[in-house]
Amino acid sequence: MAFPIHRSRRLRGNETLRAMVAETRVSVKELIYPLFIHHGLGVRNPIASMPGISQFSVDQLAAEIKEIDGLGIPAVLLFGIPECKDACGSGAYSDDGVVQQAIKAIKDTCPKLQVITDVCMCEYTDHGHCGIIDRNGVVDNDATLELLAMEALSHVRAGCDIVAPSDMMDGRVGYIRSRLDDSGYSHIPIMSYAAKYASGFYGPFREAADSAPQFGDRRTHQMDPANIREALREVALDVEEGADMVMVKPALSYLDVIRAVKEKFGLPTAAYNVSGEYAMVKAAAAQGWIDEERIVSEVLTSIKRAGADLIITYFAKDAARFLGR
Repeated sequence: MAFPIHRSRRLRGNETLRAMVAETRVSVKELIYPLFIHHGLGVRNPIASMPGISQFSVDQLAAEIKEIDGLGIPAVLLFGIPECKDACGSGAYSDDGVVQQAIKAIKDTCPKLQVITDVCMCEYTDHGHCGIIDRNGVVDNDATLELLAMEALSHVRAGCDIVAPSDMMDGRVGYIRSRLDDSGYSHIPIMSYAAKYASGFYGPFREAADSAPQFGDRRTHQMDPANIREALREVALDVEEGADMVMVKPALSYLDVIRAVKEKFGLPTAAYNVSGEYAMVKAAAAQGWIDEERIVSEVLTSIKRAGADLIITYFAKDAARFLGR
């Protein structure tokens, strides 16, 4: 007796039909491109560990922003590298800081491009940690909250569209939300780095943002990679404090966390395809060991399939080109 070929097998055999019935699709409209803003003039510094990614001074941004906008990428995420660092990260909340200047320059170039700003102290402190260091040499959570609120408010006053606190201090979302609301910015959304793990995948970023801690590490306030229930508790606290969007970082080793967060809370969920994930693909592709475009497509599809609505990725420009085909 002859049995019919399984329907899914027939669909898989037709490339056009296969694309038509795909269950998960990544769109360029879901991508966010990180940018590193460096102090000074005429700066376009390639980052050795992240091929294709550079630091830009504000005067060099216009061409890059026009390219990003022309590719249909709807948003950028800004990180600043200031000229001077100090113990309290004063460059983070200076009205004339590098990120504040960049926001204005981007809005002058492409007013509709969504500008998201990373709110943290690590790029601005001389010790490289995410907040104020107390006399015992550890981050003082409560003392740091005021500085984070000042930083977020300065970004909003400069014209950013969304603030994204990444520091992982307890209570920072509520503190920032209160300060923004009291200052007349209740309409500004907060994208919280709600489940940010103490990960080895951040290595290249620390070169790009010049933010490596000068002593110790960040495991006192970033999450243990072994824990998922803790992640859900962290996200719940940020949602309760007023987060409009939540983020899981990194992405690829934490797809289960992305899925759990999306299913439990249902909020717009972002995932950060971080620097180490990017660097590994680029390095293998440079050796001819993998098909880069195919791998990037799989990476982004897996993040979307896990439940992410938004994907922060250094592949955004590359992906925008092949997604448009």
